[in-house]
Amino acid sequence: MKHALAPVAALLVGASILLTGQGLQGTLLPVRAAIEDFSTLSIGIIGGAYFLGFTLGCLKCGELVQRVGHIRVFAAMTALASATPLLHGLLLNPYTWGLLRFLTGFCFAVLYVVIESWLNDRSSNENRGIVFSTYVMITLTVLAAGQMMTLLYDPVDMHLFAIASVLVSIAAIPVVLSKSESPEVPETVQLDIPRLYRISPVGTIGCLAIGLTNGAFWSLAPVFTAGYSADASLAAWFMTSAVFGGAILQWPLGFLSDKFGRRNVLMAAALGGAAAAIVIVMTINSVSFVGINLLGMAWGSMAFPLYALAVAHANDHAEPNEMVTVSGGLLLMYGGGAIVGPFLASAVMELANESGLYLYTAAIHVLLVLFVVVRITRRETSPEEQHVPFGDALATAHTASQFYNEEMVQHAEAEEEQAAD
Repeated sequence: MKHALAPVAALLVGASILLTGQGLQGTLLPVRAAIEDFSTLSIGIIGGAYFLGFTLGCLKCGELVQRVGHIRVFAAMTALASATPLLHGLLLNPYTWGLLRFLTGFCFAVLYVVIESWLNDRSSNENRGIVFSTYVMITLTVLAAGQMMTLLYDPVDMHLFAIASVLVSIAAIPVVLSKSESPEVPETVQLDIPRLYRISPVGTIGCLAIGLTNGAFWSLAPVFTAGYSADASLAAWFMTSAVFGGAILQWPLGFLSDKFGRRNVLMAAALGGAAAAIVIVMTINSVSFVGINLLGMAWGSMAFPLYALAVAHANDHAEPNEMVTVSGGLLLMYGGGAIVGPFLASAVMELANESGLYLYTAAIHVLLVLFVVVRITRRETSPEEQHVPFGDALATAHTASQFYNEEMVQHAEAEEEQAAD
């Protein structure tokens, strides 16, 4: 594990600082918007502007990386992203906030692509599960820590906005000053979703499905907890429990995926998430405050690691020069699911009740498992999809060349013996 993480240690440190600031902003902005009496529609539009910017960032990140490289793009995006929290605190206007959230979404989409493509470039198929699981574990932990930082100061003051800005700014320091070699500039940067699907159907559809479930959770978990209890603090505790559950099991599941295969572990985790969701639905009216948080932790421990497993599986089958486009495409699939997911889940909740959120997530996880089963069956029965690992191909070529050389030598020796006779 030490050898796997050493080449990306500086990047992981920078990402942890960066995402702490992101977690603080994610909680601070809706709280301050409510204090400023922004309308519900305005708050929704501000949230949508973030994902609009995120989508554009996924589409344009490849061009930026190709133009100036990973390190310069990381430094530029952190500089821009660090300015927006300060402007949020200075310009208390919903229209301005919508524009700023658009810029923030763009910056963080590019930063995520740079980080994830860099991690994949510096890992191998044998350790990619551990590397990526460590990254997601850190992500979940620091996002939760950033959310809790909102308790440090009154959100009416500028202090929290300044802290968020400082955190995003200093995130560039370990990356820019690192001696570790950055990835090569990619030759291909154009996103190609059909090509992405051909590379990894499970990774592509997996990221879409995970966006559908996780996006619904982030948007509607407070509505779910409000139906369970009038205690407003439950939403914070429940969501934090889910995040920590995901952080706890992230690394073990990544390690298992390196040993037993990504798809097998992905199916097991998705089934576990579906089972935890069904238990939540069945016990929601009888479980205690502690019990509901433990169930939320159980669900998060299965649901949140799925993204790392899907991404690692996709990059196992990608060419080295495709890391940026693959990372951008997978994030785009996840982001698309995260936009649509809350609408689908809210419709289910309207038909049922607040527990419909977990009926919805259970259904998506089961459908994901069924899709993976179909893909495994097709790959096992389709010779054209059975790829030989590059290392094995080299070994085979080497063995074959040895065989032909030995055969030619033996043939030449036999001719010499015949001539001598």
